[in-house]
Amino acid sequence: MNHLAHALLAGPDPQLRLGGLMGDFVRGAIDPALHPGIRDGIALHRAIDSYTDSHAHIVRARALFDPPYRRYAGILIDIWFDHLLARDYDRWSDTPLEAFSDDLLALLRNHDAELPQGLRQFSRYLHARRLPAAYARRDMIGEVLMGVGSRLKRANPLAEGLLEISRLEPELQDTFDAFFPQLADFAKQWLDGRLPTAPE
Repeated sequence: MNHLAHALLAGPDPQLRLGGLMGDFVRGAIDPALHPGIRDGIALHRAIDSYTDSHAHIVRARALFDPPYRRYAGILIDIWFDHLLARDYDRWSDTPLEAFSDDLLALLRNHDAELPQGLRQFSRYLHARRLPAAYARRDMIGEVLMGVGSRLKRANPLAEGLLEISRLEPELQDTFDAFFPQLADFAKQWLDGRLPTAPE
């Protein structure tokens, strides 16, 4: 899943949410010096990614993509699912998308000094483009895919990825509708059962 989904599924706790955003920028063992809530947020991010990657709905959805897009189907699905989440955000949250997005940007801004370098740079990108709220715009998804494609080391078709997504749009919508409630339930169960990783 992508940034909006990870932030929403982390729940209202700001430290968990911050850890959820850090998850893509932290490799290996989680630093024990981090706030326990941030550590749990990173662990939840990893659990969500593992659950998503192995879920039958997602495995089938990746197989729908034709070459050369299939190799990048995970990226395309993650980003498109954030679009579907943002576009119909009131289905999933009582907080308006713009308010949620503004709170998320403020959280990143207020903790700038604690962010991994990669997330600090990415935070500037989010602020400049009013993300994640702007994920609701289809044209923004095209821009995001171009940006991701330009950062990968090898040549890739992500800049044209929206064309392939458009071909599969009904199937991807059905997959999202079936999968996301299950993912939200998984995240809630993970949070309800989590143990502190260190004394508060």
